[in-house]
Amino acid sequence: QVQLVESGGGLVQPGGSLTLSCVAPKNFANIYNMGWERQAPDKQREMVAQVTRGSGPIYADSVKGRFTISRVNGENTLYLQMNDLKSEDTAIYYCRAGFLGAPDVWGQGIQVTVSS
Repeated sequence: QVQLVESGGGLVQPGGSLTLSCVAPKNFANIYNMGWERQAPDKQREMVAQVTRGSGPIYADSVKGRFTISRVNGENTLYLQMNDLKSEDTAIYYCRAGFLGAPDVWGQGIQVTVSS
């Protein structure tokens, strides 16, 4: 099954920064939007940030002002710059690609741990 490939996770101290990357196959020519979701232990999965073709980015309130989502024009690559990380940002982060009229495609997830 084709999946998105995530990288850049790991362990960071509170207040630190990480950048997540997500690469979709080059033959995915009709991606409508891309985004990041996360799931912390014993919590429901939540939207973190997403960017849609022709629209500005959308962020969860909990990450506004700290996280920045970006997509390289013409490439199927998505980034999530995460600054001022907090312990509550600890979660598995999943990349998602959305298509019009077709199911979403997901990455396998990548662990981000914020701890001293």
